[in-house]
Amino acid sequence: MEELKRKIREEGIVLPGNVLKVDSFLNHQIDPELAMAMGREIARRFGGAAVDRVLTVEASGIAIGLAAAYALHVPLVFAKKSKSVLMTEGAYTAAVYSYTKKTENQISVLKRFLPAGESVLIVDDFLANGEAALGMASLVRQAGSRTAGIAVAVDKAFQAGHDRLLADGYRLESLAVIDSLDGGTVHFRE
Repeated sequence: MEELKRKIREEGIVLPGNVLKVDSFLNHQIDPELAMAMGREIARRFGGAAVDRVLTVEASGIAIGLAAAYALHVPLVFAKKSKSVLMTEGAYTAAVYSYTKKTENQISVLKRFLPAGESVLIVDDFLANGEAALGMASLVRQAGSRTAGIAVAVDKAFQAGHDRLLADGYRLESLAVIDSLDGGTVHFRE
């Protein structure tokens, strides 16, 4: 998606440790026009997949997930990273390690928000090692549903996640695929 690549080139900052900082438009401050355009593009790519619901994880995936769910005319549910006192019902859970935060979280979704027998599209802002996507796919399996595919805004394909998801048989749609961050520069796959 050229609009996203342009924004990454103009505002993205490469940090040590293969980290790409895009907080000015994607995961701290959000560019609403870009978020909606990403949602439309995800909906276009998955338009024939009969998606029943979009699943993401808080917090950075919510804007893109909402935009995709809106364009697909389906509900959005997001996995929570910490259990609230309000979560008194049964929930599906999975352990997820965060590449950028270097912490493990137990993500969870109340069972009533992830019904059995559905086709669920997983949406997230970044793909690095695939932990968040695989954790969400685990929630979908626990619910007795199937993963329609995985859509990500920024795919750091030089890390393990890209190949891992494809090897596991998931349909992966990435709006911007990065082959490397060598020399402090973003190198996109064309």
